[in-house]
Amino acid sequence: MPAPRNRATSGHEHTGSPRARLAAMRHRAALLAEARAFFAEHGYLEVETPVLARAGTPDAQLAQFALKDPVLGALYLQTSPEYAMKRLIMAGSGSIYQITKAFRQGESGRFHNPEFTLVEWYGLGYDHWRLIAEACALIARLVPSLGAPARIVSYREAFRHALDIDPIETSTDQLRAVAYKHLPTAQNLVLNDRDEILDLIMSHAVAPGFPVEALTVVTDYPSSQASLARLNVQGLADRFEIYRGPLELANGFYEAARGEEYAERFADEAAKRRERGLPRIDQDQRLLAALSEGDLPDCAGCALGFDRVLMLAMDATHIDEVLAFPIAQA
Repeated sequence: MPAPRNRATSGHEHTGSPRARLAAMRHRAALLAEARAFFAEHGYLEVETPVLARAGTPDAQLAQFALKDPVLGALYLQTSPEYAMKRLIMAGSGSIYQITKAFRQGESGRFHNPEFTLVEWYGLGYDHWRLIAEACALIARLVPSLGAPARIVSYREAFRHALDIDPIETSTDQLRAVAYKHLPTAQNLVLNDRDEILDLIMSHAVAPGFPVEALTVVTDYPSSQASLARLNVQGLADRFEIYRGPLELANGFYEAARGEEYAERFADEAAKRRERGLPRIDQDQRLLAALSEGDLPDCAGCALGFDRVLMLAMDATHIDEVLAFPIAQA
């Protein structure tokens, strides 16, 4: 049974003492054990990859911590272990998972800490549909109240249901008007990038309508938001996100396999970074080299925000409540 939330220690104190969060630490340990048992039962190998690496993530939507070592040069705290895990798959690891720390710059708030715990796994021979079922089963095991069958809806259907608009066909100007209507503070933003506009609409006008009593799985994202997911016959991305109410818990793909696709998408993201005036990120040439020798084996991958799942299990209202030392006290 979830431990009761101590409202006197909501994570906004600045004493530096973790004593008030010991119950959360015990609950964290119990859920980590449950997660490891789940993956062992499903035949996954636990692995560990570097959190500090020579290459970064080119995704223009992510801000990465970059370091400068006097001997090694540029180093990056990883936003996800994705690239290293794919190199392990290319080496013949089979289905793998890991529970690791990940880092994203500029993310701090009710559901965000710049350092957070990520559960990431790759199922060989899986497509995204099989992984959706597995991810929902894992979440339900960790948070039994979310054991009801998940609602599965396409990205297009979610927008149509909430706003009666088609996010694929609607013009960028029209989408911008929708964003301004549903997010008054957007009036102060320069909204030129279509995907940034869609993300704002999703987070502020679509996802808030998702039910809190069960999971919602959104599928078939626009190709411009494919990241490293395969594109299907409709030209949409075989990508999914899992929500509980408006809170995103997981993001997954039926993974693209061809090295040429990775090189092209890395180049596209690098171009977006230049257009937006963002820092250049060194690409993972080792992953590209591995893919030049053969395609990635057929697989699907998922990343689950463990701290957010723990929040739901403990009925916490702020991520600070489930961290021993949130960033303000680190």
